[in-house]
Amino acid sequence: MDKRSSKKKEHDFAVTAFRVVQEATGEESEAQTTTQETLKEPSPEERHAAAVMLGRIGGTKGGKARAAKLTPEERREIAKKAAMVRWQKNPP
Repeated sequence: MDKRSSKKKEHDFAVTAFRVVQEATGEESEAQTTTQETLKEPSPEERHAAAVMLGRIGGTKGGKARAAKLTPEERREIAKKAAMVRWQKNPP
């Protein structure tokens, strides 16, 4: 499933050839117009809502999943780095 693809997928050779023949003869099938109508680009508001939804899904489970995978030594190292950065910003 392509969740974040912004590019339209290319058609195979047969579909492209069929479209070229239709354009050359001046014909356009109902199936092609229906397909074009369903492939409309979503509005910026719809894209924003989708991005927010994906971010929330990943954000709600991301930290817990990462913490579950870490060993105690890895957690300790991360905590040490965080403490060092905190103390460097605000010297005593």
